[in-house]
Amino acid sequence: MRRLRAAVVGAGHVGRQHARIYAGMAAGGVELAAVVDPDLARATEVAGRHGGRALESCEQLDADLDLASVCVPTRLHREVAAPLIERGIAVLVEKPLAARLDEARALAALARTRGVCLQVGHVERFNPALRAARRLALEPRFIEAHRLAPFSFRSADVGVVHDLMIHDLDIVLHLIRSPLREVRAVGGALLSPHEDIASARLEFADGAVANLTASRVSLAPMRRTRVFSRDVFLSLDFGKKYAFLARRPRDFDARLAKQWARIAATPDEELPLIAATAFRGLIEFEELELDDEEPLQAELASFVRAVRTGSPPEVSADEALRALEAAEAVLEQIRSRPW
Repeated sequence: MRRLRAAVVGAGHVGRQHARIYAGMAAGGVELAAVVDPDLARATEVAGRHGGRALESCEQLDADLDLASVCVPTRLHREVAAPLIERGIAVLVEKPLAARLDEARALAALARTRGVCLQVGHVERFNPALRAARRLALEPRFIEAHRLAPFSFRSADVGVVHDLMIHDLDIVLHLIRSPLREVRAVGGALLSPHEDIASARLEFADGAVANLTASRVSLAPMRRTRVFSRDVFLSLDFGKKYAFLARRPRDFDARLAKQWARIAATPDEELPLIAATAFRGLIEFEELELDDEEPLQAELASFVRAVRTGSPPEVSADEALRALEAAEAVLEQIRSRPW
């Protein structure tokens, strides 16, 4: 198996994690060849810990590089990723794909033209909770998501829609395959020049609806999503990697008739005593078993696999474009109703 040589561009918080994971893939045929950052001291510190050469610019990268993670600020995604793609280097660009739709479309088109793998870092796709949800093959009718975080002073070049809500936009569009028909949203800036809190309602052609809330001015983090389908309710906690399922059983109608008969025979003053057990007698509850693989580890493993085999990336540029288009629709609504 040929060894693949990898680089990490951007040695900030996210880039350090990419470097750590590539360095741990040595047994799987991956070598961390370089860490690139205009702050050479920072690149040197990360490379000293995880391996590879410390470089100040991508122009210094070796010609035989196979793949690279682009972990620079969003406004620089196209500027950094495009020359790498031109050189035939497979690229994983952290989410969102680019700061603007035209830049994202240009990157996607360039990768198609050059025949180069371009994966986008929507890491929640690799969260064990979402993997469990996908195995259920749900047809969602309503999705509710809350993604809240304290202000981190990172990703200050974008607002909360590109910073946090983009995760849930991607998840919703991944679970609901119907065309997006309408977007309504409100939001505003509190601590930065960009929106720090946003709430959006997405309506789809098949009637499905999603309500999303994102904030980066919260006291405590939260990454929870609830999915309602005709027969299944699913609660996902992406932070705790937890998934809980409530499902109507096949004999639901018989169970319902039995419980209503029980209710009818119960005096009103005793109903509170049996209501909970009556409800639990109707529905099947299950805590789903999840694997414990680190989502970023799974994401980079999938990227390496796509590069090695020539298979399509698990999160394609086209999917990332769809999420970014939805984000722009949310931002248009927010701009039309300034606080």
